[in-house]
Order: sequence, then C-alpha cells, then structure tokens
Amino acid sequence: MKRVIILGQANVGKTLFTLNFADYLGAKTINLSFQDSQRGSYTRTISVKDAVDLLVSDKPHHTRCLQSAVLQIPWGKGVKHFEIMDSAGLIDGIHENEPIRRAMAQTLATVRQAEMILHIFDCNRIAKQDILHGVAEVDYQVAQFGQLRAGYGVLANKFDLPQAKEGFDKLCQEFPGHCIMPISALYKQGFREVRDFVKRQL
Repeated sequence: MKRVIILGQANVGKTLFTLNFADYLGAKTINLSFQDSQRGSYTRTISVKDAVDLLVSDKPHHTRCLQSAVLQIPWGKGVKHFEIMDSAGLIDGIHENEPIRRAMAQTLATVRQAEMILHIFDCNRIAKQDILHGVAEVDYQVAQFGQLRAGYGVLANKFDLPQAKEGFDKLCQEFPGHCIMPISALYKQGFREVRDFVKRQL
C-alpha cells in the first residue's frame, strides 16, 4: 500500500486538507493512527467532522506528530487503498520547543518512506507577504527532493481568498515545471484534480 505524506509550513492547511480530502473520498468516519514521540503510537476512530473540530487549529504547530489514515479511491469496479499522513509544520532553522523539534525531525525522517508527497503552500500568504516570506528555505529543499520522483505535487491552498490568484501565479513562477494544483482545503475546491493526481500514482 502506497503512502502519501502531506508537507508544508505551519498553518498552511495540512490537517484540514487531509481530513476534508478523506471526506471528499467518502469517509464519514476515520481510523487515525498517531505516532507520538511522547505518548507512543495509538489509534482513534472518530467522525471526520469531530476530527476537524479536534485537530484543526489556527495556532501554529498544533500538529505535533504524524497522523495517518488508510483511505480508498475508486478504481475500475472496485477501490484501491492508500495511506495518507498528516505531518508537523516545517520551519527554517531549529525551533526552541523540544516537542516541536522532535515532530519536525519525525516528519523529515518519514519523507523518504513515502511514495507521494503533497506539498502545501498558503498562496494567500504569498500574495500578501511576497514570495520570500511565503516560501521558506525548507520548502525549496522539499521541492528539490520531491522533483526526483513522479509522485510530487504542489497544492496552492486558500485559493478561495481574494488575493490568492496573485500568490498562485508567483508560486508557478517560483516552481516551474511542477504539477501545481489550486485548492481550497476549507471548501474542498480542486479536490477532483488532487484525487486524479493521487490515482495516477497508485
């Protein structure tokens, strides 16, 4: 079973995308596996709606461990399964908080094990702050690593916001040749293209 890891800076919408993508694929409940460096590994079965209420936050670094679930996607007359992995937000440099440092190290160690990378950017932030502040050095490193494999896709999130188109255009200029999909994790816009991208890699 192939793995899809969701990567990006803090507060770009990784967890909301992961859960709403599960809902888009028809999952009303989700069996989440947590790999927590402090609490160990455990699972929890929860409705997607409750998971959004519990796990999504505007607070940076709310996600502090890998959170994964097995999803299914239509395939001919049946389905194919894949594992989707939500991850801790990445930053340049070393964070002063040890649990956050551990979470980021866990994320980076897991990237090599994933067949697919969905790299999320906040294109509204890029429009408002410019490309230098909206795209971190760690994003360039992820893109450099990701371009070595077919299963690397860029998700330009928050496309529902007024300035997002400007940020999307800047992102396309900064990462030419990559598959860049405009999405709204909140409103599930662009999810059909993401589904088709994932399906091509399975």
